[in-house]
Amino acid sequence: MMKRIALIGSTGSIGRQVLDVVRRNKGIFKIDALVCGKQSSALAKQAEEFSPRVALCAENGHTMSEGERSELFSGCDVAFIAAGGFAGLSYTLAAIRAGKDVALANKESLVAGGELVMAAARKKGVEIVPVDSEHSAIFQALGCRRDTPFEKLVLTASGGPFLHHTKEQLARVTAEEALAHPTWKMGPKVTVDSATLLNKGYEVIEAHHLYGADYARIEAVVHPESVVHSLVFFRDGAALAQLGYPDMRVPIQLALTYPDRLPCAPMLDLARLGALHFERLPAEKFPCYGLALEAGRKGGNAPAALNGAAEEAVRAFLGGSISFPRIAETIQDALARVPQAEAGCYEALAEADRLGREAAKRSIYGS
Repeated sequence: MMKRIALIGSTGSIGRQVLDVVRRNKGIFKIDALVCGKQSSALAKQAEEFSPRVALCAENGHTMSEGERSELFSGCDVAFIAAGGFAGLSYTLAAIRAGKDVALANKESLVAGGELVMAAARKKGVEIVPVDSEHSAIFQALGCRRDTPFEKLVLTASGGPFLHHTKEQLARVTAEEALAHPTWKMGPKVTVDSATLLNKGYEVIEAHHLYGADYARIEAVVHPESVVHSLVFFRDGAALAQLGYPDMRVPIQLALTYPDRLPCAPMLDLARLGALHFERLPAEKFPCYGLALEAGRKGGNAPAALNGAAEEAVRAFLGGSISFPRIAETIQDALARVPQAEAGCYEALAEADRLGREAAKRSIYGS
């Protein structure tokens, strides 16, 4: 039976790879809806190739009405949320309300709205299948069940391009250098977040929500080869890991086919690899990681404010307005300015996102 997909964020890095997976598996998948976030000729080309029921550009997902979002997901079997940024959260919640399983590649849905998203998914009885390589690895190690008992989750991090830089060197890095990730090809925002290790902090928050793990049972280690994508430790001391070359098509495809597997990527040549290396994550040199964990532990509106501030800080860095170390300083300043509050609804999260952005802008450009 053909699986119909509503793809949100079709023109971004992950969205284009989703379409590559669909293209290579004609007769198995059908694109039912395409949505992009910015006006682009790419959407018209995608619509011509895949003939979706719906193809639209939404400059800001918040502007779509409840009825429009419901109609967007009415004809699909699975909603693939590949949109970047806070706007992706509104689509995730709309897909869940429509009773659709979600293949989730949008970090902000769980970072900013994890409690809301997971509660809504439980209420509707829909599945959230992670697409991040690290969380897909954990999902696989748990037998494609998020309720499998475990003792500890270990996320791996490449360490980014600046792993062995001194603080003095970090103060001089450029946006071009930050965008040169050593192992993965990603969009600019997540690439910079990987360079600051904020991305790894986000993934710890995601793991907390996806797998119901206390923060004390989630660890991150540096693994420069990016071959071991994550590990799960069990009560008897055994550990299961998922290994593979850095290729996002594997977790993308698995999110659409699990528990079945289809041909996708080359198998590892272990002898050629020779060795795999692991080292402690240098959190003291990359404060964004600790800021993310602090916000995650606080809960409420703190993670949404963190995410909003981070988006503005990274935008300013890529635009040349601030230095690389100022990203963390801007986030820290912004979090100190946003009052802690509960966030039990989307509107409260959107307000926290707004406050985080405003606070970051004041920190960068002055009041």
